[in-house]
Amino acid sequence: MPRVREIEVFRLVLPYGRRPESILVRLIDYGGMDGWGEVVDADPKIWAALEEGLARALIGVDWEHPDELGAVPGGSAADMACWDLWTKMRGVPLSHALGGNRTSLMATARIGGERNLESLVARVNRLVCAGYAHVTLDVHPDWDIEPLRAVRHAYPALGIGVDARGAYTDIEALEAMDAYTLSSIERPFSNLADHADLQERVAAPVLLDVSSVAELDEAITLSAGRALLLRPAALGSLREVRRAHDHAVAAGWEIACAGGQGTGLARAATVAAASLPGCDLPCDVAEPPRSAQIVIPPVGASGGVVAVPLTQSGLGHTIDEVRVRRLAKDSYAV
Repeated sequence: MPRVREIEVFRLVLPYGRRPESILVRLIDYGGMDGWGEVVDADPKIWAALEEGLARALIGVDWEHPDELGAVPGGSAADMACWDLWTKMRGVPLSHALGGNRTSLMATARIGGERNLESLVARVNRLVCAGYAHVTLDVHPDWDIEPLRAVRHAYPALGIGVDARGAYTDIEALEAMDAYTLSSIERPFSNLADHADLQERVAAPVLLDVSSVAELDEAITLSAGRALLLRPAALGSLREVRRAHDHAVAAGWEIACAGGQGTGLARAATVAAASLPGCDLPCDVAEPPRSAQIVIPPVGASGGVVAVPLTQSGLGHTIDEVRVRRLAKDSYAV
């Protein structure tokens, strides 16, 4: 039975891009075993919630399973740490504890920021040569049909999805994209009614990003898509991740998993979730920059495939604590 005796919380500024922040939670039990969790680009209120409520919720409290704890202060980072500790104590990988049955995952490579067709095709070529069998292109009303045509012409057998990031109001443009044999059309609109209209007109599954199981159930009722973008951080707990997976599978929907970059911890949880049997679409767990990773081995794809760690219990990675403390701009322990 887990019983937490100490909690450490770290706020890290990551050394890449716009220097995003991650909050890490470490739980240590009375036997010295620990569990880690991460939330990427956290709302500032999460740090305050952790300071005010996490110790009261967990220290000295007996629990048999993470699901018993309900909504733990600090959201997905604290929940992930509870699952990591619990699975380590039982000597099982997190993927198996969630019900996963895959040993490897097909990865997609997201491609955004290109404005030149020749550069785009060259970038796709590098990914194909590296072993990727699927790419996801960022599209918007000024950059959609022409890049799709160029990539499909160059690679007739390549799996291609598009991510519209809610940028469209015109269904006709999205219908035209469907002619290029897409694996999914991700987040085309900002409301469910338009998604339902589009799904009636296209063969590709419309891939929806939801923040709760209730929102997913509404989308299923409205036939607003045929695929779920399963993001563990957005759902707040791994219990809700499993519920969303089960509801989508029961509705006959496909599932793609995606996770934030961060230090690799959040991505490790995404890999575990992506091992669930209904997650058939390529997953987005591209490797975060090595300058930011605090997990060993690093989380990422090799040859377009992501291995599900099964030889180590919990999240399946060793934590570089020296690096955590070097990257931390703030921390506390209770």
